[in-house]
Amino acid sequence: MLRRLHHEQPDSFSFNKENLIWAGEQIKKYPEGRQASAIIPLLWRAQEQEGWLTRPAIEYVSEMLDMAFIRALEVASFYFMFQLHPVGKVAHIQVCGTTSCMICGAEDLAEICKKHISPNQHELSKNGKLSWEEVECLGACSNAPMVQIGKDYYEDLTPPKLLKILEEFEKGKIPIPGPQNERFAAEPASGLTSLKEFRNTELQNNASVDLAVTLKDTINTTKEVRTKLEKHKK
Repeated sequence: MLRRLHHEQPDSFSFNKENLIWAGEQIKKYPEGRQASAIIPLLWRAQEQEGWLTRPAIEYVSEMLDMAFIRALEVASFYFMFQLHPVGKVAHIQVCGTTSCMICGAEDLAEICKKHISPNQHELSKNGKLSWEEVECLGACSNAPMVQIGKDYYEDLTPPKLLKILEEFEKGKIPIPGPQNERFAAEPASGLTSLKEFRNTELQNNASVDLAVTLKDTINTTKEVRTKLEKHKK
């Protein structure tokens, strides 16, 4: 699929102080002359800071890594994790539409997005808080159907459950990611059939979800929006 930069772009971009320090540490991980290897994490951090990946941001990162702009653009336009168009201020929902999810009801999830967010993909909701798109396989086939929101997976969804998640985001709440049907991880939906003795009953969430909740890093938004969400939550 051909992906182009949005026709409207901001005048400039630069990392804030916190992200600039972080970027410097990432670059140090690679030997001299190999700084371009840090392109993906730096582009991702730029997207987190702004909400979407702008041309000035791509130019800024390419200059920081001493690489040609076109090389950075190739990376940004190849991976669907990078949003080249403005997205919702609170959340951008990526609905997996590949085989397993499609069989299990992804089309119904897409209909919820069309009705609650906007009829068209990459189009902001009326309040500007949400946007959505259908993407290829996100690799959570055993927990289909699912969506990715920011860094996190919301799995084992039904249309009512997805609608509830969208409404919670709009209210300033941060829904806990992971399975939404009380499943712990990716075990059979009917429950464990083996290795039962290794289950840690003290854990409420699987390791991935537990880490996200512990770090309070459960949604991909700008720091400003996260701060507003936390204040609203209190």
